[in-house]
Amino acid sequence: MSSVTAPSPAVGPADPLVPVARGRRRTELVMLVFAFGLVAFAFANVGYSLKGRLPSPMAEYLGAFAVVMLAAHLAVRRLAPWSDPLLLPLAAALNGLGVVMTYRLAAQGNLLTAPMSPSATGIQILYTAVGVGCFVAVLVLIREPRVLQRYTYTLGAVGLALIALPALLPASISEVPGTGAKVQLRLGTFTVQPEEFAKLALAVAFAGYLVTKRDVLALAGRRVLGIDLPRARDLGPILVIWAVSLLLLVFESDIGTSAIFMGLFVAMLYIATSRTSWLLLGFVMFVAGAFVASKLFAHVSERFDIWLHPFAGSNPSGNAYQLVQGLYGMANGGLLGKGLGGGQPYITPLVQSDLVVTAFGEELGLAGLMAILLVYGLIVQRGMRTAMSVKDPFSKLLAGGLSFMLALQVFVIVGGVTRLIPLTGITTPFLSQGGSSLVASWILIALLTRMSDTARRPPPRPIQDEGLTQVVSLK
Repeated sequence: MSSVTAPSPAVGPADPLVPVARGRRRTELVMLVFAFGLVAFAFANVGYSLKGRLPSPMAEYLGAFAVVMLAAHLAVRRLAPWSDPLLLPLAAALNGLGVVMTYRLAAQGNLLTAPMSPSATGIQILYTAVGVGCFVAVLVLIREPRVLQRYTYTLGAVGLALIALPALLPASISEVPGTGAKVQLRLGTFTVQPEEFAKLALAVAFAGYLVTKRDVLALAGRRVLGIDLPRARDLGPILVIWAVSLLLLVFESDIGTSAIFMGLFVAMLYIATSRTSWLLLGFVMFVAGAFVASKLFAHVSERFDIWLHPFAGSNPSGNAYQLVQGLYGMANGGLLGKGLGGGQPYITPLVQSDLVVTAFGEELGLAGLMAILLVYGLIVQRGMRTAMSVKDPFSKLLAGGLSFMLALQVFVIVGGVTRLIPLTGITTPFLSQGGSSLVASWILIALLTRMSDTARRPPPRPIQDEGLTQVVSLK
């Protein structure tokens, strides 16, 4: 018996190898350059509007911003080469516009009701560097998203503790002056908002919990008006979340975080079970709880009065002054706006943080504000696309939850400043001045980047494509 070795027919010359999909990092770099050009143009626009020339520190600010974004791109190229090519450029464009608005407000904000340090722009770029550093750290430490599922209950406990912490501390440390909301920790001149990081921890915890419990929670109970309601024995989790959201509303006077907390859980519950009844039940529970709280607690009632009757107290000492000034500013902007540097957004209190949307509405107009909302929509769309593409159930839930959380946060603040819903004190991701929101937003983008890399990564090549041989025995 003899044997010969022959090439496998699967790799013959007439059967070329299947090409491997590209990671599209070049596309990402091109889009980053476009985002940088947009930020540079906005900086120049502000300088010529305010002083008739380019801002003197423009080169330093843009140089530092470019270095930070290039570092983020190189990290993605190395650590997540198959990730979505638009997530980083879209986040960079929003972050850059936030830096520009910080510079614009700092140039005149010390004249009236929104005092800002001249170094505010440099500090914002420093926060950007810290946020991108956390972005890179997440990519380094989390190579597979599903490892986070191991820490479901640990991260849940950490998230709840971070949310509850401001309510347990004295108002001198935790209250935002002039708002009544207890959402921060003040350590000297340094402040941090724990809720920004709590939302990320809770999103991971919700995803881990719902992956293991989704089959039970998907079971239907009674059918009412054509809707299959969940079983009464399965209402425990949503009742606990509802109670916690109301405690946030009452003890921290924070409608925004309360709504996001409840909305995040209900949305992820819907994604896990595909039952519309959970959405309806969650919405009715939150609205009913908020209505009852507005009748029982004065500070909650005040928020609703400002929403329903803002012009009844439209004077510098009235509680609705902030909302009214924001409305006037956006109305003054009209369709195309006054141009960056051409309006008076600094009249609105806390415009650099809570109401930065009104500053962009006044100076970029309705068209510019809709363009910014479209950028947010694109980030959410890419996140939802990742959720649909990834195979791991935990990653699917987490990507969908994080995308919805970003969309809900933008809706809550934009809806508040336009009087669609009561105004809350939450920040606008990437645009508002401050470190906590910016760093947390970059961590969110890092998690979506890691999951998109997992979803888009090509499968291992078949063994036939590796040029192996076959052994044929001859008798």
